[in-house]
Amino acid sequence: MSAASCLLSEDQFLCCICLEVFTDPVSTPCGHNFCKNCITQHWNSSPLCECPVCKRKYYTRPELHVNTFISEMAAQFQLSAQQEASSSSTRRSEQQSAKPGEVLCDVCTGTKLKALKSCLVCLTSYCETHLQPHQTVSGLKRHQLIDPVKSLERRICSKHDKPLEMFCKTDQMCVCVVCSVSDHKRHDVVPLKEEYKVKKAGLVKKQAELQGMILKRLEKIQEVKRSVQLSKEEADRELEGGVQFFVDLMESIERGLDELTEAVKEKQRTAEKQAADVIKELEQEIFELTKRSSEMEQLSSSEDHLQFIHNFSSVKAVPPTKDWTNTSIHPPSYEGMVVRAVSQVEKKLNDQMKSLFEDELKRVQWYRCYAVLDPDTVHPRPPQYKGNDCRCVLSNLGYSSGRFYFEVTVDKWSTWTLGVTRKDNVKGQVQLSSSNGFWTLCLCSDGYVVSTEPAVHLSLRSKPVKVGVYVHYDEGLVCFYDVSTAALIYSFSDCSFTEKLYLFFSPWGHTQPTPQSGPPLTNPLRNDP
Repeated sequence: MSAASCLLSEDQFLCCICLEVFTDPVSTPCGHNFCKNCITQHWNSSPLCECPVCKRKYYTRPELHVNTFISEMAAQFQLSAQQEASSSSTRRSEQQSAKPGEVLCDVCTGTKLKALKSCLVCLTSYCETHLQPHQTVSGLKRHQLIDPVKSLERRICSKHDKPLEMFCKTDQMCVCVVCSVSDHKRHDVVPLKEEYKVKKAGLVKKQAELQGMILKRLEKIQEVKRSVQLSKEEADRELEGGVQFFVDLMESIERGLDELTEAVKEKQRTAEKQAADVIKELEQEIFELTKRSSEMEQLSSSEDHLQFIHNFSSVKAVPPTKDWTNTSIHPPSYEGMVVRAVSQVEKKLNDQMKSLFEDELKRVQWYRCYAVLDPDTVHPRPPQYKGNDCRCVLSNLGYSSGRFYFEVTVDKWSTWTLGVTRKDNVKGQVQLSSSNGFWTLCLCSDGYVVSTEPAVHLSLRSKPVKVGVYVHYDEGLVCFYDVSTAALIYSFSDCSFTEKLYLFFSPWGHTQPTPQSGPPLTNPLRNDP
């Protein structure tokens, strides 16, 4: 069977429909062979069964018979073809030349093949064919083989022509056995393999450290992503609240405008109706008077003396009319309507803003911190003390990141200064200004002033009893709140903080109690009385 198949060509085993070697070959009554699936699909797609080769027509689908002989021959041919293809592939692989960058066989002549191993004794790299003696000859089996490498001469001692098999820890270099007992005799020399294990262990440890650093950075990435997500959620909430606030505000304004428009129009409609009623009544009287005037004119032109005298009494009387002397139509007064409408909108706006400020204050109060004024930072009293000299004190703790919030009771002082500053700012005389590192709110003889440049004077509706100080270090934001009314007093924005910030307080007045006798800070761990 095998010999016979070798004499046959591939064309004799091809299906004329799929042009591939037969799969499950069957024969038609006319003697032609096809793949069973091919002829079945061919006939299923045609209304009439017809042989694709001889065109013989079958009006009833004929029975297909499996061609055992053709099936066996086709299977044998496929097996032979596969074996031939595999053998050819193996031969091509064995004869494949090395790719650029790969180590070449030093023994090959002509086309250099890829080296499989390098011998440290022979200082030669071998392909699979030329490596066979090292795998079969007993003397060559003892040679040290390694994965193929270039520049084998670098592994040989240039002085003694011996393999570099030792490592000098003193000089941190590879040496040969002869070097270890001569030039490096008094040095700490160990076998190269031993040093390899030590350095490999160190490398593994260093790699573990790198993996730990990578892990920390991956965790930091997750932390940053979580921070971004929290920031987005906070931004969405803030935007949602802001949009709702302005929607309510616009609805209030539109509602106030509609009410004002309706009130003005109602007044105008009332005035127009009153005027229309008067005009209608006047027109009715004019009609009656005109009618009587017409009767008088008609009677006066009469030449019948008897008729004239007879009708005179009824015609001469004037029809009953109203005295219009004191009757007048005054235009309606619209004064104050717009003001009242705006006042109502303002009241609604104030209510909404109060609610907004209260919510804002509650949010920043989440960052309330416990702080105590540090007696060691009290500004010393000058030798020539004057009543208007400013003495100040800082909190005992400083902050260099994040957010923090303090509340300070200020109603016991007639003048005071409150805010945040750097620690080194209280060591001498310095002007309180944001450019000098003071972000403060002050109550002085001129009223309320903030330490901007130039200073800004504020007009507050009420005198604060307790002032809240909120700082967002990373955003460069300092805000002052009237805690009692939840109103925002002032905000410093876009500040540049580079050092720790401390709570700053000055009572401004030597007759008032000093912070040492009673710090004006609210303790966040208890409620103020």
